Formats: sequence, C-alpha cells, structure tokens
Amino acid sequence: MAITHIVGLVAALLALLCLPCAVAIVVCADELVARRTWTRHGRQEVRALRSLERELAAGDPEFRPPDREPGIDELAAELRRLDRQRCSAPTTDSSAWLAAVMHAYDERLALASRCLGLDEYLDQLEGMDREIERVRVEGMLHAAGLRLRAG
Repeated sequence: MAITHIVGLVAALLALLCLPCAVAIVVCADELVARRTWTRHGRQEVRALRSLERELAAGDPEFRPPDREPGIDELAAELRRLDRQRCSAPTTDSSAWLAAVMHAYDERLALASRCLGLDEYLDQLEGMDREIERVRVEGMLHAAGLRLRAG
C-alpha cells in the first residue's frame, strides 16, 4: 500500500513541476512557429535583395530610377511622419539624427512649396532665420490646405 502512495505522490509532484513548462510551450508555440517562418522567408528576402543590389551595382543598363517627384499627398504624409520623428526618440537623443531628420523635413517642405507654387528660402538660411522660415512655410502650406501635423 505504501508503494502505491509513493508512486502517486511522485507522479503528482512531477505533474506539478512539469505543468508550467507544458503551459508555456502551448502558449508560446505560435510565436516559435511565426519566428521560424519569418526567419525562413527573411532569408529568401535577404537573398533577393542582395541579388538586386549586385545587379544594380553592375550597372544594369535597363534599370532607371523613376524620374518623378512625389505627389502632394505623398509629401504631406512624409511631412507628418518626419514631424512625429523630430519630436521623439531616437531623434531627440542624437544631434546627428535630429540634423538628418530636420534636413529631410526641410527638403519635403521645399518640394511641397514648389508643387503648390509657393516661395520658400529654406536652403539659403541658417540658424534661427531657418527656423523662422520653416514656421512661415508651414503656415503657408497649412493655409493652402495641407495638414502637416499628425493630430
């Protein structure tokens, strides 16, 4: 009789010890499958991108980048995205990153101004004068009906 109690007790203890592991495996199984699938597809995409890079580096004569400027809707979306970026991390943590985002933002402001036939002088100014010009151009674009803020 004592042996059956010991076997039952050992089985119960093993079940209690293994149960959390079994639950974790069941709960995380979809993540493991997704990670494995993504890794497999990710490798294929990396190979395809490297192949494309080699073709472009070889100077494929049939490849020509598009010679079009983005539309005003694309520019507005880019300006909203860059506006969000210039106020959040990692942009606020790095002066080099902030400078790059501000440069891209100014380029999109200039393109949007050109698309709408508005005058801008962002590339000719520096420092506080450029900040003031940026605010002026944003105001003109807003008055022309462009929504520059995400909110």
